Parts: sequence; structure tokens; C-alpha cells
Amino acid sequence: MNEKKERLVIDGNAFYEIDIECEKKKKRQQQEEKVRKNNQKRQRG
Repeated sequence: MNEKKERLVIDGNAFYEIDIECEKKKKRQQQEEKVRKNNQKRQRG
């Protein structure tokens, strides 16, 4: 079975192909950064 590697986004007259693996990686990094910031707040307070 073929797995989708891109997602098509249409915004008005523009369209974008979003790489799904890149999007997952970015979301994972954002989540890790959020956890890091929360841990730092706990250590200070």
C-alpha cells in the first residue's frame, strides 16, 4: 500500500505541497520545546 508523502493545501489562487514527514518533525520539535519550557518554569518556581 502506498503511503502519502505530501499534503496539498489550496489557499485562494495559491497551492502548496506540504511534506508530511517534515510537518511531523516540526510538530515533534515544537512539542519538545514546549515540554522544555515547562520544565524550566518548574525548576525556577
